[in-house]
Amino acid sequence: MTKKNELDFDKVLSKNLTRRDFLKGGTLAFGASAFALSTGTASMLVSQSAKAGFWQGNDALLDFKPVSANILDTITIPSEFDWHRVVSWGDPIFPNGSWFNHYTRGDAKSQSLAFGDNTDGMDIFTKDSRTILAANNEYINKSIFYNNRDSKLPENADDIAKGKAAHGVSVVELVQKKGKWQVQKNSEFNRKITADSPMEITGPAKGHALMKTQADPTGTKSLGTWNNCGNGKTPWGTYLTCEENFNGYFSSSDPALELTDEFKRYGIKHKDRGYGWGQYDERFDISKHPTEPNRAGFIVEIDPLDPNSTPKKRTALGRFKHENAEVVVATNGHVVVYLGDDERGEYLYKFISKNKYSRHENNQNILDDGDLYVAKFNDDGSGKWLHLTPESTGMASKAEICINTRMAASAVKATTMDRPEWVAAHPHKAEIYCALTNNKNRGIKPNAGGDATSVDAVNPRKGNKYGQIVRWNPLNNDHTSSQFNWDLFALAGNPEVHKNNLKSGSNNITKFNMFNSPDGLKFDSKGGLWIQTDGKYSNKDDFAGMGNNQMLLGNPETGEIKRFLVGPKECEVTGLTWSDDKKTMFVGIQHPGEKGYSNFPGGAGTAPRSTVIAITRKDGGEMG
Repeated sequence: MTKKNELDFDKVLSKNLTRRDFLKGGTLAFGASAFALSTGTASMLVSQSAKAGFWQGNDALLDFKPVSANILDTITIPSEFDWHRVVSWGDPIFPNGSWFNHYTRGDAKSQSLAFGDNTDGMDIFTKDSRTILAANNEYINKSIFYNNRDSKLPENADDIAKGKAAHGVSVVELVQKKGKWQVQKNSEFNRKITADSPMEITGPAKGHALMKTQADPTGTKSLGTWNNCGNGKTPWGTYLTCEENFNGYFSSSDPALELTDEFKRYGIKHKDRGYGWGQYDERFDISKHPTEPNRAGFIVEIDPLDPNSTPKKRTALGRFKHENAEVVVATNGHVVVYLGDDERGEYLYKFISKNKYSRHENNQNILDDGDLYVAKFNDDGSGKWLHLTPESTGMASKAEICINTRMAASAVKATTMDRPEWVAAHPHKAEIYCALTNNKNRGIKPNAGGDATSVDAVNPRKGNKYGQIVRWNPLNNDHTSSQFNWDLFALAGNPEVHKNNLKSGSNNITKFNMFNSPDGLKFDSKGGLWIQTDGKYSNKDDFAGMGNNQMLLGNPETGEIKRFLVGPKECEVTGLTWSDDKKTMFVGIQHPGEKGYSNFPGGAGTAPRSTVIAITRKDGGEMG
């Protein structure tokens, strides 16, 4: 490493040392000295934490022997655990459904009665000791989904209807039989919420001119939710599903249509991403219905325990490419929701409810009124939540802020981030984590709104291939505070390929646990941070030795990270929840074989299918 590179390296990362020196009070921070630590030193830290009991005992984090990275087409977990398939794309979830046809891949009718594709965020709900799973179905892999078509694309109206029925949310009751979970097909809770399901529009944007369409002149009702990525769960027992890349479904039948600045900022173009919905459903044609895209990109609240309830689009939480929605109740009773906008150079947000949560009252509309903030990370380890108001943004109304939230964040000059994905709040203290998955444009080009994406302390790498996990503590442990302190929990990298520089990663990344592109984050009940990845699985060059995408367990107190699971070929590991007794962990395996080289979960001769799996301990103990 040249003297110049050493100086540049130290200049960027030493800024994080101002608040926490290397290992102070059990909290990990980073600087040039931290990256110079040998693998032996990192191993010593792991050994000391084990001796302190962080991984052992009834109240400690889940203990296991880490698994090695691999490129197998199956699930790899430690030997003291078992896994089994619970439900896959195309499985019938109603008595009159038909079993998945690996040749035709089904039609619109069979898909309307079946579990959706590409499972993502999910959560378990219980009622009278019954177990109900709500799971997002983010999108479809067209070449797999339409494999029965020569074009590998939708070719008629039934194909389009089939695709729309595979999006949204699948709600199913699960039962255990002979130790294995399966769908109870005759349950009254089973439900499909798709791209055609009726929705209510609530909050500040309800009834605004930008929300009105020819089909809905009141601007209060819309159809469908799609590209549902991460999720959230509220203290009052509802499910929050998050609309992410909604833009890829809109198109224009008029190739000369001038795209507005708002369309450009949200990625809405003349052509869609091959879904073809606008050819058969004109609400997806922006030349005919230019305000329709304004009704997508929100958090949708669903009551999975009331199959007759109408989902509600909560516009107060802003419109952007939502990853997940992490809900906490602050010490003063206000509900706080942390939200990431998953696009290169976009922002991290926080919503604070106007009203307070009460266990004894109806909280069903608490997410309709409150204040929206966007994060500013300073290089000295401090931070501030910037209030998005008409005065601070120069926008005409709160409704417009909630519809064009990205423009509002740009106006107050918040910190552009390396794709903020899942946010996770520690269950036992006021500490929050966010996965910044990667950003090939960092320090190279601005975001879609023209905002600079310069290298800074929280996004310290130009052309960031590996991603990082940032964490922060609100001032006085108050989630409603406008101030916070932050550091980096982990800087992903490859210490085998890169030595003692930014690409080698932080000192808690070794050849035994390295990964790239942290995506899903979720805490278990004991305070263990589960990390799921959606990155490069080439297993060569910069990613040599990383194998398939994986799930790891992080210890927030020591910084130790251990690999628990490796997924099948070409998958993303995403979505995580537990049974009510904590003895089963449910994990999502999305898009196995997205490039054609997997047959998970059925094996040779079968279609690769997105799947929810269940993991249990062989000794019958808790999974976290």
